[in-house]
Amino acid sequence: MGNNGKVILAYSGGLDTSVCIRYLQTLHKLDVITVTVDCGQHDDFKEIERKAEAIGAIKHVYIDAREEFARDYIVPSIKANGLYQGKYPLATALARPLIAAKAVEVATREGATAIAHGCTGKGNDQIRFDVTMHALSPNLKIIAPIRDLNLSRDLEISFAKEQKIPISSEAKKYSIDINLWGRALEGGKIEEADFEPPEEAFEFINFQNNEAGYMEIEFDQGVPVAADGEHIPLIDLIQYANDKAGGHGVGIIDHIEDRVVGIKSREVYEAPAAVAIIEAHKDLEKMVLTKHELAFKQIVDNQWSWLAYSGLWEDPLRTDLDKFIDATQNRVSGKVRLKMEKGSLRVVGRESKYSLYKDNLATYATGSTFDQSLAKGFVELWGLQSVIANSVAAGLSRDKKNKKEVKNEIKS
Repeated sequence: MGNNGKVILAYSGGLDTSVCIRYLQTLHKLDVITVTVDCGQHDDFKEIERKAEAIGAIKHVYIDAREEFARDYIVPSIKANGLYQGKYPLATALARPLIAAKAVEVATREGATAIAHGCTGKGNDQIRFDVTMHALSPNLKIIAPIRDLNLSRDLEISFAKEQKIPISSEAKKYSIDINLWGRALEGGKIEEADFEPPEEAFEFINFQNNEAGYMEIEFDQGVPVAADGEHIPLIDLIQYANDKAGGHGVGIIDHIEDRVVGIKSREVYEAPAAVAIIEAHKDLEKMVLTKHELAFKQIVDNQWSWLAYSGLWEDPLRTDLDKFIDATQNRVSGKVRLKMEKGSLRVVGRESKYSLYKDNLATYATGSTFDQSLAKGFVELWGLQSVIANSVAAGLSRDKKNKKEVKNEIKS
């Protein structure tokens, strides 16, 4: 196969990308170089390399991108309170452009003529990969065997058996994607919108712990820097928050999601760290930002989350929005205390030296510095147009009633 062209395959070691190796060899007559990017998925990367080479890859490249993922993808998402449709913390969506960028780097280094991924034509990942790859290297040909051949999961499993490609027992039940920021479950019985996923389908969640627990997260300019009083590297902090929140049953997201391609899908995620950290971050923002900043930032956050979800990470608008978001984070420093119990999560305390909350203004007790007499004129002006509008509406209603009575008299 030495005279063939080379293709770089973004390789997870799962069913989709494993069958892709064989399709790329047999249908496209290409030498396959597999690339696995570590975004915190806790896989056996040596086993993934052995599997790729056993199936026929001529070379395997492993890239540890955990720190880059945390710094350049997760941190901006925390600052933007990244939640697609108010629910999904974007775990898979954030990792895809990073994986695509690393695959393009390897393609350039190896002189490959094509780049490939194992996405279907139904999901969002194809967009995230294709758009990022094209944006970074427009001349590279993109091959997506699962999409190109319109393969279903059962056909893939049959092909894998026929080609003696090993399949994990988990892959037969669900399609799993995992990284530092969360875990996604798709396929199998989960596609049934009224099916409750069994407890054994989850990896991070402890369903048996009935005790309440607390966790304090400290932020510096929007970035989490400490948990429970200990300053630790961001990767370790995320893992700590994941273990602690998940240990109290926190972090399951189960919702109907609108994919970019127009399909509504039932999605199940577990993301304890993301759920806890974003909740804490949003609460701290409420304490230090004005209501005008908060209202406008919510619009920006929603747009940012949509761009990240929709595969438009490389669009200039995303970096433009980052500049605004970064500007709002200058005062987002302080501590937030969370209480977790049997799957519930709520903020029970917060503090910041930049707090706009002032006890002497908010208190109803003696010693308040708020001059209540000023409120009377404010209230009158605040509601002035509402009062006038209601008065006009009442007059309009009377006019209509009078006209109706005149018409009735004429008829009679």
